[in-house]
Amino acid sequence: MKIIEIAKGKILLPITNEEAEVLAKFKTAESVLRHQLEDREIYLANQLVNKDILLRKNHDGKITYSKKIKD
Repeated sequence: MKIIEIAKGKILLPITNEEAEVLAKFKTAESVLRHQLEDREIYLANQLVNKDILLRKNHDGKITYSKKIKD
């Protein structure tokens, strides 16, 4: 379990270690295309969308994930 900070110290949110590994992919990239992720990573990315940590967008039929919170 990891704890991440949302909204500059106002909200702390627990995430699993697997979710933290997926979230780490966004440290180097602004956004990640869905086809670049494995099936389990897609599931975890969708969980992070549900937790309001990632944004899922559809651009011309291509689904991208981007980080909603800024470090």
